[in-house]
Amino acid sequence: MAAAGGRGVGVGDGDRAGRRLPPHSPSGLVLQTVEMHTGGEPLRIVPRLEAAEEAVAARGLSLLSLRREVAATQDHVRRALVHEPRGHADMYGAVVVRGGAAAAGAHLAAVFLHGAGYSTMCGHAVLALGRFALDYGLVAAPSTPETAVQLRCPCGPVTAFVPWDGCRSGNPVRFHNLAIDVPGHGKVVVDIGYGGTFYAFLSAEQLGLDVCSSKTRDLVNAASAVTEAVKKQFKLHHPESEDLAFLYGTILTDGKDAFSEEPTTNICVFADEQVDRSPTGSGVTARIALQYHKGLIQLNQTRTFRSSTTRSLFTGKAVKASGLEPPIASVLILIPLQEARFGDYNAVVVEVSGEAFYTGTATFTVEEEDPLKHGFFFK
Repeated sequence: MAAAGGRGVGVGDGDRAGRRLPPHSPSGLVLQTVEMHTGGEPLRIVPRLEAAEEAVAARGLSLLSLRREVAATQDHVRRALVHEPRGHADMYGAVVVRGGAAAAGAHLAAVFLHGAGYSTMCGHAVLALGRFALDYGLVAAPSTPETAVQLRCPCGPVTAFVPWDGCRSGNPVRFHNLAIDVPGHGKVVVDIGYGGTFYAFLSAEQLGLDVCSSKTRDLVNAASAVTEAVKKQFKLHHPESEDLAFLYGTILTDGKDAFSEEPTTNICVFADEQVDRSPTGSGVTARIALQYHKGLIQLNQTRTFRSSTTRSLFTGKAVKASGLEPPIASVLILIPLQEARFGDYNAVVVEVSGEAFYTGTATFTVEEEDPLKHGFFFK
């Protein structure tokens, strides 16, 4: 708001003494971000992180190696942006990386950030980053009416298909994943699926809850108990890297896995009890894969998935299969669309679609003398 007789002072403007506002330490962090959300789930995008770029340029790090490097040497950046006072317990972020071995020829690569650390895949972030790549000029010659944006995630390559009118990206954005089934484990019937990261799936009814009407806190507690039980009772393996062999969280569903034109509802509880506000893109992929391999849906039957928290919607469908009999186990793998197998596993290509929106931009600063400069975690 402008002062009487003068103009307002904006963020980054100087005062009469020529100082930059807000004040920050010369050696402190200054982080520019682009703010988005997909189905209500936030995404704080860091377009550039010099330390990450230098590590890729100097040492030729792969994206999985860069993820380890950022966790070991730049975790203060994650804490500063994701934790309070700049973030909150359920904040989510992505550091964009361009070029080098990390991107491996893709338009951009991403290191995903959350309250407890670093994930290997995030569907809602992929949908938002597809728009970001077009609007911020990371794709040299986008095509109308839709552009294929090549992204590299720690789990592997993903292609996002983004509407483009020649000036601005639009919605809905969709992406393709490849998936197969994993058997359930434990005293309740649990399916384990891999959508770039591993999830446990089960109906909330098995735990005496209703995913649509039970209190979110009760659903979170129950999902967290399942996550811990699976971690103790079942050892995960990934055919390419042990960095990918961990259980990210549990998705509770309404149990409506048979094909229907009506939405099916779920809630994803991941990392340290974070709740996804969206229907969870990688989770939708794995659910479609499970439904297809159980014979509950057919190719190109579109299902709608609803978040139990925000009621936002994603759609998903199986678009290509290996043509072989369903395997005993399945796991979602992100590899090029033309492939419908991963090693010895039968597979199905899944398409997920949703809407991502910009909410603003921000500049975050750090004063070295601030005892909470790198954030704090409270829930």
